[in-house]
Amino acid sequence: MLIPLPERLREHVARAASPVPAKDAATIAVVRDGAEGIEAFLMRRQSSMAFAAGMYVFPGGGVHDDDFGSVDWVGPTPEEFGERLGCARDLAHALVVAAVRETFEETGVLLAGPDADTVFGDTTIPEMTRAREDLEEHRLGFAEFLRRDRLVLRADLLGVWAHWITPAFESRRYDTRFFVAALPEGQRIDSVSREADRSLWAPLTRVLERVDAGGAAMMPPTVTTCRELAEHRADEILTASTKRMVTPIEPRIVEVDGELYLQTDSQEHL
Repeated sequence: MLIPLPERLREHVARAASPVPAKDAATIAVVRDGAEGIEAFLMRRQSSMAFAAGMYVFPGGGVHDDDFGSVDWVGPTPEEFGERLGCARDLAHALVVAAVRETFEETGVLLAGPDADTVFGDTTIPEMTRAREDLEEHRLGFAEFLRRDRLVLRADLLGVWAHWITPAFESRRYDTRFFVAALPEGQRIDSVSREADRSLWAPLTRVLERVDAGGAAMMPPTVTTCRELAEHRADEILTASTKRMVTPIEPRIVEVDGELYLQTDSQEHL
């Protein structure tokens, strides 16, 4: 399947000949079951943002140097995540930490708990709100936060879903691993990152209807992930993630009958 190349990107096509390096990043599609089926938490990025301005996205962000540091961890090992993600152990470790850290910073959803069998409950309490602010302002490291609060990262609550790379012609490029997680019991979202001007829980069937009608803007990786997640329930999402073949998807430009389109090797993704 092909999609027409957006007009805003046509002037950047020449950049594909000498692309900028893609930075490692991670994102989590946080889901829950609702009256109309599976719902996902989405944020609309501020119009002033340099990348994906005005787009609805899942929480996430770039990998930091600190994400490579040691953290208390339960669940699949970094080596096992590396096999699923197709990368070295150290990078797999950093991607998982970045995904959990960014999601906590931006939404308050925390995939961590006192031990291997529990998760932290209400993260809207003042202590956790301050921790999120300190993390976002780099006054506190995520590993330090976990140690201070005697928490372990619950990697078993995280599933690997997809791997997308920003096209070569973009001025900002990310090598992004998409994870999935069900909203932990007892947690809720009451505030989001300053990078977003709107956020909501939305049934994915409704989201896709709006996107298809032009009422909401999303990048192809987000749209594709929403379509795939819509076929499942939140309580089965981790099991579904283990059955997926995850390979890098990097859209490229092709010309058909004089028109420019975006296409991937796995054409069903667009």
